[in-house]
This record gives sequence, C-alpha cells and structure tokens, in this order.
Amino acid sequence: MPELNIDEILKLLPHRYPFLLVDKVLDFEEEKFIRAIKNVTYNEPQFTGHFPDYPVMPGVLLVEGMAQAGGLLAFQSIPKDREYLIYFTGIDGVRFRRPVRPGDQVIFELTLLRRRGLMWKFHGQALVNGELACEGDLMATMMPRDEVG
Repeated sequence: MPELNIDEILKLLPHRYPFLLVDKVLDFEEEKFIRAIKNVTYNEPQFTGHFPDYPVMPGVLLVEGMAQAGGLLAFQSIPKDREYLIYFTGIDGVRFRRPVRPGDQVIFELTLLRRRGLMWKFHGQALVNGELACEGDLMATMMPRDEVG
C-alpha cells in the first residue's frame, strides 16, 4: 500500500498554500486509483468569507482537491524521464451532496476511467465519514515542462 507524505506531494504538484488541497496520499495503484486526505481547518482563508457565521468549504475547492489527487495519480503513472505539468481540462456531472465544514477530514477517491497518451479522465468522489460530499468526472492533460511556453 504505497503512501505519499506532504514532502513527496510538494515535489509532484506545483500548488502551494493556500491552494494545495491534498495533505497525504493513503494509497494508490498506478493507472487505477488513488485515495488522498484533505484535513479541513477553521483557519483556512476561504472561511473568512464563506461563510463567517457558518463556515462551509466551497464546492469548487472540493472539485479542485479531486483534480489535485487525480494529478498525483497521473504523475505516479508516467515514466519519470521528463518533468511534466498537468492542466485541469474539464468536469462533467459534478454533484454536491453534503456540506464540508472545519474539522472534517475529506477523503478524495479517484478511479481512472480512461487514458489516451497524456490525456486522463477520472471519476472522483469526496467523502466525509464515509458519506458522499461531492462526485463527478474530471479530465486533465499533461505537457512536458520543457514544451510549455
């Protein structure tokens, strides 16, 4: 059961505070699935305005967290002979089922639906205490870093 800690995540993803939304990878299998954690804390900047009297994690951040977990799976599934950037290219069928609040631990579970070269399609779920908070299909594409203009 391979894991990735925050140091390994930071080597793979270009995101940084306050936009890095994956704290740890619990498990993954290359080109198959990934399970990752986001610990939601009250001191995150989005809660100053969303909403001050009843803090709720914005749904777009749940989708972004799923996208980042999918990016980690993609990075773990490709040869390590080049450096790549990954770009979120689309979402389909996203639905929100319950609010996510400070103190919650979100588990992002993504399954690879299809891969064509450097293009990826995942089905993602965000779960809190085993309850579905958000789900949808996400698409991404990778580009070699030396080809990005």
